[in-house]
Amino acid sequence: MTIPVSGLRPASASGLDNVVAAETRLSHVDGEAGRLIIAGHDVEELAATHDFEGAVAALCAAAGLDQAPAGEALRAALGEAREAAFALVPGLLQLAAGAPITEGLRTGLSLLGDEADAPDHIRLLGAAAVFTAALCRAAEGKAPVAPDGQAGHAEDFLHMLRGEPASAAEIDALNAYMVTVSDHGMNASTFTARVIAATRAGTVSAIVGALCALKGPLHGGAPGPVLDMLDEIGARENIESWLEHALAGGARLMGFGHRVYKVRDPRADVFNKAVTILTNGNERVRFARDVEVAALAALRKAKPGSRIDTNMEYYTAVLLEALGIPRDAVTSVFAMARIAGWTAHVMEQERVGRLIRPQSVYVGPWPDGRAAA
Repeated sequence: MTIPVSGLRPASASGLDNVVAAETRLSHVDGEAGRLIIAGHDVEELAATHDFEGAVAALCAAAGLDQAPAGEALRAALGEAREAAFALVPGLLQLAAGAPITEGLRTGLSLLGDEADAPDHIRLLGAAAVFTAALCRAAEGKAPVAPDGQAGHAEDFLHMLRGEPASAAEIDALNAYMVTVSDHGMNASTFTARVIAATRAGTVSAIVGALCALKGPLHGGAPGPVLDMLDEIGARENIESWLEHALAGGARLMGFGHRVYKVRDPRADVFNKAVTILTNGNERVRFARDVEVAALAALRKAKPGSRIDTNMEYYTAVLLEALGIPRDAVTSVFAMARIAGWTAHVMEQERVGRLIRPQSVYVGPWPDGRAAA
């Protein structure tokens, strides 16, 4: 028995590929061309000309937020938000004791509540930086470092993380990273945020839900395992044999291939440039490049006809490691930046004002014994 449902794609399209779920002014991903546009800018140009505050302002403007703070006003607002969030750190560290950092961040963001005087996107961005730094330090048995409301967002995060000032190169590298990952089309976590926003549950609830989606290893949880892979390979003489064994066993090489990009992920090139400047071509970076070249060759051999290239997770891992960010905090640092895009999508979705309610095709048994569609 066939049940006609107008507008539905076949049930085999279970990942909703090519289904348009929203119209957006925030970002566009062209996987065939290897191009990413954020708020009207190619990502390479945005990362070269904007710091994180500038990217936040551009996304808010694209989302249509009236009188969104920008420039020094935004820098000051984020500083105030970090200082306000620091008051919640003692309670957070008690609640999240022993939990993974990303789960601790989820707990911390849930403390904010959906009603407040300050704009939600500002509160969330400020809190995410403070909570992530404090949770990282607590995991090492160190006391949290208070934020400096006068500092830039990337600069202050590195100071709160380490307890000492960061170099100009380190600040520039983190800014480039955060700008580049600030938004990326209708990915799993962004779609989650928009679904929750469509119910009018509130911005904080939408961002907590998005973070829960992000922590999955098939979405934002992959950069940590990239470092695990590099550690397991260990030395140059092991590269080819390790890759051959991994692919023969059906393993996925972390940092290679992307659901959307069919050519090189443009974000990987931004990170590659940033890490080169940051580390001055140190041994770890040279080793990572050797693994990348060998992995691409092995993938072409093992999967002829498939277009598998390096994705942004690969150089994300190398870049954040060079900045001294613990690998179990990589997903939280990603979220610190992606909150800029998530909150902009929430603003955009709330303007639509319609509940997201897709249909499904029933394939189970019918009570009268007839076969399903």
